[in-house]
Amino acid sequence: MESAKKRVTIKDVARVVGVSYATVSRALSGSPEISEETRQRIDAICREMGYMPNSIARAMVMRRSQIIGLIMPSINNFFMSELADCIETRLRRAGYDLMVCNTSYEPRLERQAFELLIGRQADGIIFLPSGVESYKGLEAYFAQVPVVILGENLRETPDSYVSVDNTRGTRIGVEYLYELGHRRILYLGNRKGSMTHGLRAEGYRQACRELGLDADMLDSPFERSSVDAGYTLAREYFCENLRHSAIFCASDSLAIGVMKAADEAGLRIPEDFSLMGFDNISFSALPRIDLTTINQPEREMAEAGVDMLLERLRVPETEKKHRLIEPDLVIRSSCRKVEE
Repeated sequence: MESAKKRVTIKDVARVVGVSYATVSRALSGSPEISEETRQRIDAICREMGYMPNSIARAMVMRRSQIIGLIMPSINNFFMSELADCIETRLRRAGYDLMVCNTSYEPRLERQAFELLIGRQADGIIFLPSGVESYKGLEAYFAQVPVVILGENLRETPDSYVSVDNTRGTRIGVEYLYELGHRRILYLGNRKGSMTHGLRAEGYRQACRELGLDADMLDSPFERSSVDAGYTLAREYFCENLRHSAIFCASDSLAIGVMKAADEAGLRIPEDFSLMGFDNISFSALPRIDLTTINQPEREMAEAGVDMLLERLRVPETEKKHRLIEPDLVIRSSCRKVEE
């Protein structure tokens, strides 16, 4: 029978190095009392033995864990996964580790994630809410740990947040399609229950009113703005007939699904209709996709959110801030000029 594996402790390291437990502890904490030669020798033995410090115990003593939590609705969402990568890169440069919690768009799992991260002594939390109901029941957690919100879902809360100006983004998109000659523009994939989608839809409606266009919308019954959701919505739409010269999708993922349905229906983009997305995920630039889209600058959002949180950690009295980041249009080959 295999014996139980034993975790290496500071005492084990001290025994091998031939120094006291206290000397190893001081060396690992960066105490100036320990010479550089001794510190390097202890570090080398720690690596050789595979010693890992007890981060929870250290956090309790230091009152800092150097861990930031990220609570997000879906790690499978292209934009969110790219955003998480940017957040981790920024935190690593600042000397922090990232702990990611995936909530699958369930408020119950959002609460569990807050409990887990607070229990693990996370120094702060970056929160991407799943919907407008997310804030209910979370007030007690927000009072215990610094939180910065990324996205629009909790825009009316008094807490710090960073978001792209979603309303401005869809206005830019409609105005560009109008300049190309499009007068029948379908907005596809609006999800009710998401403030992000609500604000994007409002920007579309505002632009249509100002330009004298009909605001034709095809709402999505799906929980997530996925490729499959876009494919299903577009397939149903194409079965009726193609009544619009342009389709503006609420996200790039939906737009890629529309491309798949169009290919099956024998429709060409942009010859039969122009297609636009929102987010500018990395896949949208691939040669066979080459999607015109509204850029949601995830790196700028991530860095602004991380910097806002770190500022609150350095100066707890810092006022909570709200920041809207301006989106911009990325022109590729999925839209063309038409004569209506």
